[in-house]
Amino acid sequence: MVINTNIQAQAAARNLQSSTAALSKSLSRLSSGSKIVDPADDAAGLAVASRLDAQVNRISAAKSNVANAISFTQTQDGYLKKIASAFDRMSELSMLAQDVTKTDADRSLYNAEYQQLGSYITSAASKDFNGVTLFSSANLGVTIDSEGGTFTMSGISLGVSAYTDATGANISTASLAAAALINVRTAISQLANDRSTIGAFQARLNYTSDQLAISKENLTAASSRIKDVDVAEEATQYARYNILVQSGTAMLAQANSIPQNVLKLLQ
Repeated sequence: MVINTNIQAQAAARNLQSSTAALSKSLSRLSSGSKIVDPADDAAGLAVASRLDAQVNRISAAKSNVANAISFTQTQDGYLKKIASAFDRMSELSMLAQDVTKTDADRSLYNAEYQQLGSYITSAASKDFNGVTLFSSANLGVTIDSEGGTFTMSGISLGVSAYTDATGANISTASLAAAALINVRTAISQLANDRSTIGAFQARLNYTSDQLAISKENLTAASSRIKDVDVAEEATQYARYNILVQSGTAMLAQANSIPQNVLKLLQ
């Protein structure tokens, strides 16, 4: 037996230190809800989770962009829906102005309404959405994924001749009314095509928005599996480490008392 070196106490102290560190780590995980408290816990996992989190954030931004693009197209179609009603009325007025029982004085009354409707359509052409022109020939690129991919929406312009010929016409005479009717029918056909195009854009954007939501959900789940702690499992480990610390403390006390037995040999 020796008294200068207590190997048993050193071993007990080492085991206690290890159990205490493990207990502290488990407590940190439970209190933070994170499996990776320090980078050393899982360096590779932390790197992967960080990239996944960044991708999730980019997807959230892309989803916001798509939602705004959908709102943009909805606003466009809201105007076009009323413009369609205006053109319908203008075509009706053009037909009424061709009635042989009407005089030019009567036609001037029809023409007054026709001109006001044309002015309404011309005014709508200059409207904007948060500073972005609603009706322009310029294309708009919508960011639709986390890598910066874009979807191009072709511009819808109310300044094309199909519209301006109709809004610039008048029905003050029967012959002018007949010409105006041809122009209005062309405008109605163009408007139908434009609204169909906007509807196609909305369908594409809605599908894209749904896909982004699914991707965000799956990537968030993948990141969670790497960095989030399983509370049930960790609570079990915490209880284990807690018992080890208590037993280690008791055993260290016992190990420290072993050299006292040497005194019995010296009596």
